[in-house]
Amino acid sequence: MNDMNDLPANWREKLDDLLPGGRTASVGITILAAYLLVCVVVGMYWSIAPAPFDVRAKAAAYAAEDGREVVTGSVTTAALMGVMDTLLTKPGGYTHNDIFPPGVWLDNMHNWEYGVLIQSRDLARALREVFSRSQSQSTEDVDLVMAEPRFNFDSDSWALPASESEYRDGLMYVHRYFNRLSDVESPDAQFYARADNLRYWLTTVNTRLGSLSQRLSASVGKRRINTDLAGEEAASQSTSAPSELEVTTPWLEIDDVFYEARGTAWALIQFLEAAEVDFADVLRKKNAQVSLQQIIRELEGTQEMVWSPMILNGSGFGVMANHSLVMASYISRANAAIIDLRDLLSQG
Repeated sequence: MNDMNDLPANWREKLDDLLPGGRTASVGITILAAYLLVCVVVGMYWSIAPAPFDVRAKAAAYAAEDGREVVTGSVTTAALMGVMDTLLTKPGGYTHNDIFPPGVWLDNMHNWEYGVLIQSRDLARALREVFSRSQSQSTEDVDLVMAEPRFNFDSDSWALPASESEYRDGLMYVHRYFNRLSDVESPDAQFYARADNLRYWLTTVNTRLGSLSQRLSASVGKRRINTDLAGEEAASQSTSAPSELEVTTPWLEIDDVFYEARGTAWALIQFLEAAEVDFADVLRKKNAQVSLQQIIRELEGTQEMVWSPMILNGSGFGVMANHSLVMASYISRANAAIIDLRDLLSQG
C-alpha cells in the first residue's frame, strides 16, 4: 500500500532525473503547460462572436452622451460606430494583428473580423462619397474625409502604428460627424436619404456578397464555363483565358472564407436595419420595406450556431455536411434579394 502512495513522488523524481536541469526544468514545463492551457481556454472565449445590437437604441445612446438628437442619418452613422466599437472592444479586442497567443492562433476570429472590417470600410466610403453629399460636385464632409482612410489602414499592423489606433481615430471622426448631423450650427454636415444613394451602397454590397457566394460554393470544386465576356460582342480582356475554368477554394482556406462570410453578414445585419430606419420614407414610397426585411432575415440565418467543432467540407450530396454550401445558400438568396431591391429603387 505504501508503495502505491509513493508512486507520484517516484515519478516526479524520475522526471527530474531525466530532464536537463532537474527540478528547475520540471517546474518550467509545468508553468508552460499551465500557460498553454490558459491560452486555450481564453482563446475559446475570445472566439465567441458578439451578439447583434439594436441600432435604434445605439443611436439614442450615442445622442444622449452628447446631448444630441436622433435625426436622419443618425442611425446609419451610429450603426457604423457601433460595429467598429464592437470590433475593438469585444472580448479579446481586435485580434487580427495579434502576434502572441492566444490571439495569434484564432484564425477563425481573424477572418470574422476581416469580414466586419470590409463592410465597415464600404459603408464609410458610401458615407463620404454619397450619403453626406447632395450631388457629385458637392464638397466632401471634413470629418468623413479623415475617417474613411483610417478605416482602410492595414488590418495586420501591430505597431507603429497599430491597426487599432488608426481605427479608433477613424471612429472619433465618425463620432464628430454624428454629433454635427443634429447641430443646427453645422449645416454643412448632412445625410441625404435618397433612393440613388441607397442604390449606390447596395451595389457595393451586391459585389461583395457575389464574390463570397462564389468562394463558398467553390469549397467542393467545380468546372465553370467562362462567361467573362458574355453579353457584349465588342467586349475584350487583357489576356486570353480558357473556355472552361476550374474553380476551387483551397482546402486550408475553406473555414477562412466561411468565417469571413459570417462576419460580413453580422455587420450587414446592423447596417441594413439602420438603413430601414433612415430610408424609411424612400422604402415606403417604393413599397420596399418587406424586401429589405427579407434580406435581413436571410442574413440572420448565417448567424446560427455551428454545432460541429470544425467546418465540414462534404461533397454536396454526400454523407457529410458541407457548411460552406449552406452559408452560400443564405448569402446567395440575400444577394438576389438585394438585386431585386436595387431594381425596385431605380423605378420612378
